[in-house]
Amino acid sequence: MKHRVVALVGPPQEMYPVTCAAAVFGCHGPDIPQHYDFRLCAERPGPIRTTMGADIVVTDGLEALAEADTILIAHWCAGPDISAELGDAVLAAHTRGARIVGICSGIHIPASLGLLDGRSAAAHWEVADELGRRYPRVRADATVLYVDHGDVATAGASATTVDLCLNQVRREHGAALAMRIGRQLSAAPHREGCQRQYPALPTTGPVPDSLAPLLDWISANLDRPLTLEDMAVRSGISPRTLSRHFSEQLGISPGRWVLDRRIAGTRALLEETDLPVETIAQRVGLSSAVNLRRRFHNALNTTPAAYRRSFR
Repeated sequence: MKHRVVALVGPPQEMYPVTCAAAVFGCHGPDIPQHYDFRLCAERPGPIRTTMGADIVVTDGLEALAEADTILIAHWCAGPDISAELGDAVLAAHTRGARIVGICSGIHIPASLGLLDGRSAAAHWEVADELGRRYPRVRADATVLYVDHGDVATAGASATTVDLCLNQVRREHGAALAMRIGRQLSAAPHREGCQRQYPALPTTGPVPDSLAPLLDWISANLDRPLTLEDMAVRSGISPRTLSRHFSEQLGISPGRWVLDRRIAGTRALLEETDLPVETIAQRVGLSSAVNLRRRFHNALNTTPAAYRRSFR
């Protein structure tokens, strides 16, 4: 049975996060397995006003939440004043094991229901202070892209929807499938939740150039021994400046970003090939099977052999 994803929408609906989720969880053609079924529901079915200036027609009501495995809340929720019917439906779904995903202001619903009490949550930087005041037991974090606790996940901005949805695919069906879907969508390399929502702008001087060309080059050359100096030469700036740009734009160091890509490549090769660990280590630039096993265990708390058994 396919995993049922239900997006809860309501007026005025911003369509971007909904279409992003549909792009990840929808059909990708005969060459990519389809493990998800995606549909919409609304508290009041019928025409739903959107921010595009055109209505969408939603036929399913809250009863759809009773069958959902994942509930994506992406409509602009004004605050904690949700109806008892909506609150009861979301709580009942969570109690039976459904995953609750709040995008942008959709965080208000799980927060108001107590599902984020004592937990961190990704919040858009414009509303983080307000969320902190309304829900003092929620640790609203305006610096990260998303936070995924498994049963409840939050994304601070609409543009993070693809990253959070691909992270769910990766958790449930492995990195290889997530990478295949991401490539089909022409998405950027998967962003970890700890990366920054937005770059910090300098107080003087020009805005730092995008790191995208360098990140693409790194991803295409993972088999090489890449040093900070190599990346700095490629970028035409000093190693110190490059490290600062990574910190400002991604919130992590260059070495951490490269290691994350190498671990992602390792996971994909373990899932899709029978290559020995030593060969995989050479292909992803981790030099040896011993080093790969150590890095892999530190990142995922499991061994390459156990991971391969789980996802092959």
